[in-house]
Amino acid sequence: MSRFLQIAGLVIGLIALVLQFAITVPASMAAGRSLLGSIVFYFSFFTILTNIAAVLVHASLLSPTGYAWFPAFAGRRMRAGVAVAITLVFIVYSTVLARLWAPEGLFLLCDILLHYVTPLIFVLWWLIAGTDGKTRWRDISWWMIYPIAYLACALIRSPFAGEVPYPFLDVGKNGAASVAISALATTALFLGLCVLAVFADHGVARLRN
Repeated sequence: MSRFLQIAGLVIGLIALVLQFAITVPASMAAGRSLLGSIVFYFSFFTILTNIAAVLVHASLLSPTGYAWFPAFAGRRMRAGVAVAITLVFIVYSTVLARLWAPEGLFLLCDILLHYVTPLIFVLWWLIAGTDGKTRWRDISWWMIYPIAYLACALIRSPFAGEVPYPFLDVGKNGAASVAISALATTALFLGLCVLAVFADHGVARLRN
């Protein structure tokens, strides 16, 4: 079951990421961005970066030579951190972002795959086979680096690029106070998921024993 989920996560994740790239770049260029700007725009989304990390975790663990591919992504800390991040992707999108637009066609397919299917597969795999009861509270400080660094980069890039990856980060439209509240709320949610992940890791490990 765990290997099936890994293979499914790897294949579906790769297909979704490549397809999203193939439809996003031309649409972005049609909207006035350059080729380079369109590529940067694609990689500016937390969803894309997190799904890439999930694919790398699956790839590293499926390597026939044992962690030969991206060994850093095979470790327990990385596995749990990605589980937390991709859960955040699902929660924020399904509760906040999904109602802000109505994708159609291939955009809708990628939307479903990257925000719902891949998070479900990864978290289910992590709970079944990725947990080992060895996560520590200090791991949370490492996991928090990712969302904080992402928020910082997105906000620093915004004045220069004239755009933000997510509407709630738009200081020009929402004001600095609103963006600060949204950023703090998202960070707090991530922190809460980190705590839950530590409890889940230890709890599932005890159930196996």
